[in-house]
Amino acid sequence: MRCIATLILLLVFVAGHAYPEPRPLPLANVYQKGVNLADYWVSEKLDGVRAYWDGEKLWSRGGHVYQAPNWFTEDFPTHPLDGELWLGRGRFAELSGIVRTARPDEASWRQVAFHVFDYPSPNIPFSKRYEKLKRLVEATESDYLRLVEQKPISGHEALIAELNRIVAAGGEGLMLKRKASRYLAGRSDDLLKVKTFQDSEAVVVDHIKGQGKYEGLLGSLLVELPDGRRFRIGTGFSDDERANPPQPGQLITFKHHGYTATGLPRFASFLRVRQDEPEAAPTQ
Repeated sequence: MRCIATLILLLVFVAGHAYPEPRPLPLANVYQKGVNLADYWVSEKLDGVRAYWDGEKLWSRGGHVYQAPNWFTEDFPTHPLDGELWLGRGRFAELSGIVRTARPDEASWRQVAFHVFDYPSPNIPFSKRYEKLKRLVEATESDYLRLVEQKPISGHEALIAELNRIVAAGGEGLMLKRKASRYLAGRSDDLLKVKTFQDSEAVVVDHIKGQGKYEGLLGSLLVELPDGRRFRIGTGFSDDERANPPQPGQLITFKHHGYTATGLPRFASFLRVRQDEPEAAPTQ
């Protein structure tokens, strides 16, 4: 009887607590030469934090609410919007520190804007969604809502020239969006990222001690990919990161240049700890 009572209490507890679920968002594949670029529009890839506005709150990819100040979203439209919280080129770590806090620092949030790139509506092609999105942003009086500009690209050479221009200016890369695509969750060629390198994510498993000039510091990280395979990352760390490395269990982003014959990332290099999810809201 005691076991049954315990089970009933557990079921009541679970039913009364809503656990976060990942938002079903469109995700990008990697651009490969040969894609018919006449089918796409191009925009800058913002090095920010993905966010989904449902008409009332800003949600993370993982299904948590960003605790933005009320004034930040008060003039946002009631229609859902998909976009990126962004602070500027090369400022991801600073942005993450601002938007993830449970108690928002209002002065810091005034530097942030929500840059929108899609109008979630599953039965309308992106070319039409973008027209609606543009009109919606233009009609909004908010200083914190911005439109991500989409434009045509003539071909691969022009695309690479635009990529080099953005990277030289401190940007991360480009995004290609298929004009005829519907707003559907999951990874597909309807959305393509164009970068000078590839990036992926892995979970830190362990620290490998450094030797020589790295004596007493981190030498490399043992990390695990989503498929369970493990490998080491030993480059890309600052001196401070070697002294205070990402901890086991943390998710990191690393860059690489394709894959080896065995399918492991080639020339993997640490980029950053991937911290997008906000802290839990403070209890009253």
